[in-house]
Amino acid sequence: MFSFKTWRNDVQASLVVFLVALPLCLGIAMASNAPLAAGLFAGIIGGIVVGALSGSPISVSGPAAGLTVIVITAIENLGSFEAFTVAVFLSGIIQIILGFLRAGTIGDYFPTSVIKGMLAAIGIILILKQIPHAIGYDVDFMGDESFTQIDGQNTFSEILLAFNWLHWGAVVISLISMGIMLLWEKGASKGNKFFKLIPGALVAVIAGVLLNEFFKGSFSALALSSQHLVQLPFSGGWSDIGNNIRFPDWSYITNPKIYQVALTIAIVGSLESLLSIDAADKLDGDGILTSKNRELFAQGAGNTLSGLIGGLPITAVIVRTTANQTAGAKSNLSAILHGFWLLVCVVSIPFVLNLIPLSALAAVLLLVGYKLAKPALFKQMLHKGMNQFIPFVATIVAILFTDLLIGIVFGIVVGFAFVIRSNMHNAVVMVKDAEHILVRFYKDVSFMQKSALIKIFTDIQDGSTVILDGRDVFIDDDIVELVEDFIKRAPSRNITVELKKSSLSVTNLFKGK
Repeated sequence: MFSFKTWRNDVQASLVVFLVALPLCLGIAMASNAPLAAGLFAGIIGGIVVGALSGSPISVSGPAAGLTVIVITAIENLGSFEAFTVAVFLSGIIQIILGFLRAGTIGDYFPTSVIKGMLAAIGIILILKQIPHAIGYDVDFMGDESFTQIDGQNTFSEILLAFNWLHWGAVVISLISMGIMLLWEKGASKGNKFFKLIPGALVAVIAGVLLNEFFKGSFSALALSSQHLVQLPFSGGWSDIGNNIRFPDWSYITNPKIYQVALTIAIVGSLESLLSIDAADKLDGDGILTSKNRELFAQGAGNTLSGLIGGLPITAVIVRTTANQTAGAKSNLSAILHGFWLLVCVVSIPFVLNLIPLSALAAVLLLVGYKLAKPALFKQMLHKGMNQFIPFVATIVAILFTDLLIGIVFGIVVGFAFVIRSNMHNAVVMVKDAEHILVRFYKDVSFMQKSALIKIFTDIQDGSTVILDGRDVFIDDDIVELVEDFIKRAPSRNITVELKKSSLSVTNLFKGK
């Protein structure tokens, strides 16, 4: 997927993803009770290494909010972060093995309605979670997706609480930043080359920095303090990076708990990556289907390296992926470059990055959230019928009130329930004409139609003539056995049974001339 032909689009998109990824990497590390550098290392490796190995043109990988609880618990149970990095390394090895075993094909069975529900839910969560940051309440980390907060609040109560701590400087910066991005999008849509040359999100963030510096000199009441700005753990230079590397403590390699944690990270991280890749394929307008086995290998390679240098676990993440797609990325060069910008800027200009207001970055994420949860998507799903709309809504509600993985599992259960219901509908039809009854198998019949067929056979009146037509469809062995039992018992009820057969039939009972 790597291409230099679209380098202009990819460079612009990579800058936007870099701005989105920076606070998310730091925030997720902070929420995980891990060193801040661990989040940045995972973001850099997720961009450069996983981005280069992945087959997706728009997917972006890095530390994921969905793993924070697992990371917190694992560090506490293992006793040190260095022990935890051994588990991260081993989880990568497990993912590589899963890739070679072609376990990624499980991702082909996620219902489309659930994937679209996940995208919409992430969009709504982004909007709800970024409102506090946009008005200057920066107590919780950026990138949080869980309904229940560490401080005892929830997504909605946190918003109400935030208005008690409203900071007008942050409000001004977020509103102006959002206005700049909307203006930039409008100019770009009209074909104006100037607006296409520089990403609107980058201009908005620069404007946020300049506004806050202006406030410091002229309107001190509006100026944002350091708690409302990006806070990097580096002062600059390659030596500073080296000092923050936490190498694995290999003495824990014989500890059984290490392998339990590694397996948990591998399974949960793989599921989240497969879901994100499926969603990325639906976001991408080119109709490309990413190899999910290759994706598992790419994630495994990233986690192996992240564990070796003291980074957090890595997964494909939908927020950064959406930001990448909406910014115009055309190939995985964008994901690779965003990791490169993280590395270079952290080493060379950390003092500049520490001037970025979180409210300006919140404005970027608010627009990303809106694009994921546009009203048009809800109308589209409603027009597809209740079989699609109900699992779609169920997934959204479940994710909003729990977290991403629990919500997805609930959505998949609801989705499969509707798939089963749809398959049962009209699979077997009985048509009555006087004393002649036709029982027609219209499509492949599984054991799930057993109850419906028993009712049909029970309702047939004694003395009837029954024609069973199961030609040219696959019929499950349980159903075949049920039909054979009906044929055996038919004489006792004075029922005459006739089988419609075909030489092309795939079921032996209905095979013949």
